[in-house]
Amino acid sequence: MIQSVDELAAIGEALSNPIRIRLLRMLCEKEWYIYELAKELGISRQLLYLHLKKLEKAGLIESELHLEPGDPRAKRYYRARQFNILINNDVIKNLKEV
Repeated sequence: MIQSVDELAAIGEALSNPIRIRLLRMLCEKEWYIYELAKELGISRQLLYLHLKKLEKAGLIESELHLEPGDPRAKRYYRARQFNILINNDVIKNLKEV
């Protein structure tokens, strides 16, 4: 449940861009590696990182490093977290100022 004005603002900002909504939809389906996501969305990795950062700040996604056999570098994979966003008059009235 959304508890603070800042939390609601972060969620609103995260969902205010069509690319981030497409990205969140993709991450709800499966875990993705950054290069795969950038290619699928047709955007640069730098721009993708900015979008991912907003979604992470809102608590909608998370990431994890994976070590793959034969590859000495760890790769960061992203996935959606479980969320249920409910915004109504009661939620807004009870938001805490931070």
